[in-house]
Amino acid sequence: MKKDFLYFIGFVILAVGGFFISILLGSAEITFNNVINLYYGEVGTKEQILLNIRLPRTIVAALVGMSLAVSGGVLQGIMKNPLADPHIIGISSGAGLCGIFVLLSYPEAINFVTPIAFIGAMGAAVLIYILAYKGGIRPVRMILAGVAVSAFLGAGISAMLIFYSDRAQSALLFMVGGLSARSWPHVEIILPYAALGIFFAILGARTLNILQLGDESAKSLGVSVEKSRLFLTATAALLAASAVSVAGLLGFIGLIVPHAARLLIGSDFKKLIPASALLGAATLTIADTVARVAFSPTELPVGILTAILGAPFFLYLLRREV
Repeated sequence: MKKDFLYFIGFVILAVGGFFISILLGSAEITFNNVINLYYGEVGTKEQILLNIRLPRTIVAALVGMSLAVSGGVLQGIMKNPLADPHIIGISSGAGLCGIFVLLSYPEAINFVTPIAFIGAMGAAVLIYILAYKGGIRPVRMILAGVAVSAFLGAGISAMLIFYSDRAQSALLFMVGGLSARSWPHVEIILPYAALGIFFAILGARTLNILQLGDESAKSLGVSVEKSRLFLTATAALLAASAVSVAGLLGFIGLIVPHAARLLIGSDFKKLIPASALLGAATLTIADTVARVAFSPTELPVGILTAILGAPFFLYLLRREV
């Protein structure tokens, strides 16, 4: 118990540290004095940069990291497979296809991107279940079905970019996954959905623990297995959709972070969900800072960095599990 508490303190320190690293580092030199000045209402040029550029982008990064990490943790619990991730199994692609349709066809309806992306994410999840089901669900079959669905939906996204080639430039960052130019309107878009999704995930932690015992044991303990899976899948889809709607197709956070948290604090989802949220916020805020400053003045989309780190980790897990 004491060890878990210390790990949680470490996760909090990482999350807070990642937040301050993100708002302080960049092309413009920002100090703690500027943060204090902003708190007391003394707003100069650097405080304006902090308030209107760094702070909203950092908040969006933290919320996206939390959403993807918790979504991945929930999916790994549902499927009992550490290879599960909203990006790998196609849920993010479903959200991305619907989200990019709105961005390209009705750019003025940006506030509707998240609910429409949620419909796409749920549709992708249902399709994966249908394709993977054959006398039951096997984890490897679920992953393979997800990869196939993701490829199919990715082709749909590419086709839309061709049909709307005059607007494709605006969708490029969405495809790669990045946080450039994210501001307060994006905070307003993701915040309610991320908060609701994380609340539902914490609420479903006990059910996730019971599902690890197997369907028959779960039923004997009074759990409605299929309804619980549907509720938890919808929760994971909502979180993935909220992240995709503001950061694009950002991959591997939902794979790496829950697995790392599980190695440190174990598989109890009552601890794993909040730990994944904190570690996800820390991971993406720090990764986005590195992507911003490492190749300055050129800014690397953070999705490229997470893919570079995440792809080898996925292959490592694949060799262990299959």
